Amino acid sequence: MSEAVTIWHNPACGTSRNTLAMIRAAGLEPTVVEYLKTPPSREELAKAVADAGLTPRQAAREKGTPFVELGLADPYVGEDQILDAMLKHPALINRPFVFTSRGVRLCRPSELVLDILPTPLPEDFTKEDGEVVKGKSA
Repeated sequence: MSEAVTIWHNPACGTSRNTLAMIRAAGLEPTVVEYLKTPPSREELAKAVADAGLTPRQAAREKGTPFVELGLADPYVGEDQILDAMLKHPALINRPFVFTSRGVRLCRPSELVLDILPTPLPEDFTKEDGEVVKGKSA
């Protein structure tokens, strides 16, 4: 029986691509949700953020998004307002989030996925930038 793994993925993001490739290198085929095309519900997003041990502010992506323009950098903006903005503008959801029975992680850097995968990397994995992540045989 294969364990269920789900990734909220953005194919344009190198970190997301590396995370997906590491999951597959560990012998798992995840459910891939392109969250920019199929955004989560408010409940799904709030649960993912909480289960990853983050606040909405910590899970929000600033780079390349309307984060500053929307006034979200203001420390007085509440977490519910940030969550609402993430739902209205899914690009504000940092990525990739990965879900397994062992937990939920915002995998930045991508090797954080290894903490929650049910199987280890069988061998070293080379990320797109050439960085090597050690597998179990190392």
